[in-house]
Amino acid sequence: MTASRPLPTLLVIPTGIGCELGGYAGDGLPAARLLAAASGCLITHPNVMNGASLYWSDSRIHYVEGSALDRFAAAAIGLRPVRRQRLGLLLDAGIEAELRWRHLQVAEGCRASLGLEIGPVVTTDEPLEVMLSQGASGASWGHLGRPELLLRAGQMLKAAGATAIAVVTRFPEDNSSEALAAYRQGAGVDSLAGAEAVISHLLSRELGLPCAHAPALSPLPLDPCLDPRAAGEELGYTFLACVLVGLSRAPDLVPLAPGSGPLSAAGADLLRIEDVGAVVAPAGALGGAAVLACAERGIPVIAVQNPCVLNVSAAALGLEVLEAESYAAAAGLLVALREGISPSALVRPLQRLTAISADRPSGAGASHPGPGQRRDGTPPHAPC
Repeated sequence: MTASRPLPTLLVIPTGIGCELGGYAGDGLPAARLLAAASGCLITHPNVMNGASLYWSDSRIHYVEGSALDRFAAAAIGLRPVRRQRLGLLLDAGIEAELRWRHLQVAEGCRASLGLEIGPVVTTDEPLEVMLSQGASGASWGHLGRPELLLRAGQMLKAAGATAIAVVTRFPEDNSSEALAAYRQGAGVDSLAGAEAVISHLLSRELGLPCAHAPALSPLPLDPCLDPRAAGEELGYTFLACVLVGLSRAPDLVPLAPGSGPLSAAGADLLRIEDVGAVVAPAGALGGAAVLACAERGIPVIAVQNPCVLNVSAAALGLEVLEAESYAAAAGLLVALREGISPSALVRPLQRLTAISADRPSGAGASHPGPGQRRDGTPPHAPC
């Protein structure tokens, strides 16, 4: 028996909405590894993979910044796997001298121990002035006081030959806040995540390069009762190591012309939204651009029970989805789709076939493609 071909799959766990799994630094990694094994090819975003000082490298997992993931789902870009990226390091001028040295030493350590190609380093002309906020839903958000300085530094790195950019900005902090205490105990929302997304989205969208962000923060005092999900964020002085590792083999972002053919942009190694066989997302957070773009294309949506502060469900959006009680169950559905097994055949009671009368007008009662099935009846798949 020959192994089935990969079923490229998107994994989306939106940042800053307090997901029970994936709401902390790197606690979505086990689910990502499982889904990568089930699908053979997983496309996901940095906050799923970033575990501060912890990380996991897997050639089956493509590390794609959130706004680039949305553009990929909208068929605006394709993803080209690479052997390595040359990582430019962008530092906020607001980072204090000692904390700056800590981040530079992380980069030097990744060069010496992991063999990553890092450099040059550019510091913004003035502090970027990151501000944090929270939306009415409870999701975290934020903005930059000086976005033009961020873009200028990013353009300098691109001009100097960087093919991907790791950015570190100084974040405001209040170590005595109730929200931080609750977060460390396993409740509430990551207050930094929304602002981090704003920064990486802006850079990636404007420069067309893979980008990811690490916040610069002072070390927190020891908490013996720390929630296990928060432990990965408190192992060292910086969050930069996982960002550098993830970006080191992040795929290139290749612009696609509207209506371009499958191989018109750059050969058979280009991964396109037409190749994607499923998208996995929390059942209460289905309103994102990537999920909706996939649903419009008839790509199966696997909605996983993963509580968060949002309640944008399939029922609210009028979507037909495959429901999964856990990411382990979602992995089972991916295996079924990859093997060409109809998920409906695994459910009891088994529904009877629908008969269509021959005297119906042409097109009446025409069936629509089921989950995991293209309009020509074939399951989508592509080499990764």
